[in-house]
Amino acid sequence: MTQQAAMPPLSKEMQDCVQACMTCHSVCEETMSSCLQMGGQAQMQIMRAVMDCAEMTRLCADMMMRRSPLSAEMCAMCARACDMCAEACMSMPDDAQMMRCAEACRRCAEMCRTMSAATM
Repeated sequence: MTQQAAMPPLSKEMQDCVQACMTCHSVCEETMSSCLQMGGQAQMQIMRAVMDCAEMTRLCADMMMRRSPLSAEMCAMCARACDMCAEACMSMPDDAQMMRCAEACRRCAEMCRTMSAATM
């Protein structure tokens, strides 16, 4: 039996980014549910952005945790999806859930942009 070397723990920055992605993913999932309850009020453009962001943030966190060589590029795409989602959510400024989602997306986008520039 060959023994594999233990993987070094994720850096603090990567851990923080993974956490921001997972938080954003959760908030996006909650926002999708909220949009569905609103019915016609939630435009399809918002729903698409929220769904894309939910998928991207989950995938980005997964890729960082398994130390994929594509993590930096994924972080750049994730930041873009988060920016688009935040912008879409801002179109409903009177909705508390939408504002919560926009805030989580902005934080995640910022952290992912930092990680996309870092060598992982």
